[in-house]
Amino acid sequence: MTRLYESAAGLEEPRPLWHVGPDRAFFAGPLGHNVSHSHATPVLLTGLYGTFRLRIGGGAWRLASAAIIPAGTRYEFDMGGEPLSVLYLEPDLAGTEALLPILQDASGEEDGVVVGRSATLDVFRELFESSDSQSWAQHALSDLVSYAHARAHSEIDPRVAKLVRRLSDDLTEQIPAESLAAEIGLSVSRMQHLFAETVGVPVRRYRTWRRLRSAISEAANGSNGTAAAHAAGFFDQSHFVHAFRRAFGAPPRLAGVRGN
Repeated sequence: MTRLYESAAGLEEPRPLWHVGPDRAFFAGPLGHNVSHSHATPVLLTGLYGTFRLRIGGGAWRLASAAIIPAGTRYEFDMGGEPLSVLYLEPDLAGTEALLPILQDASGEEDGVVVGRSATLDVFRELFESSDSQSWAQHALSDLVSYAHARAHSEIDPRVAKLVRRLSDDLTEQIPAESLAAEIGLSVSRMQHLFAETVGVPVRRYRTWRRLRSAISEAANGSNGTAAAHAAGFFDQSHFVHAFRRAFGAPPRLAGVRGN
């Protein structure tokens, strides 16, 4: 696949892009081998110029062009330095099902992971290649998420949706589990069970994801690592790095990336 940025002599490969929006996050850029990890939201992986190596849990390696990974599912991939796009969809309206409308030619399911071909490859590739994509990424991704949500066959429990929105506002504060449960009229144990069953990860894990989103956005827009970590509610940069490795299977490399 010919890259647009190869068409002009001397034109450098685009810098990685991080876009963090209210109901989604998006990354595009070259990656290597990200070891086994799992996310707190469902994600859509798309190889921007070809296939990539993917392994679910401790299974066999396979080649994929695109894949939907449910929240909480452990996997690893190896891009070999090639660009990958990753769309993270927040679970306040729908779950993994909301990503299915933008996947074509599904070739089977393994532990909830669906492999196929991304119907939005051109959009993702343009977001990576365009030098001004920060200015229109929000509009493009909002349209995509709206399209996906409108075609999702199910919606999540409104009590869980309320918790997701509540946790989205809770970065530096630690709202007690008892208070969260009371807000939706459940016991703590029932609230925790319902959230994990619906979203795919425990409340605590999702809260950490929201802080990671905030720290990534801060760093991608110019803050140093320590300031970004503190602004998002992490104790220190070491705490942020540990959480990042767990969520992405690699250490953070945010210097020089494009943000929104």
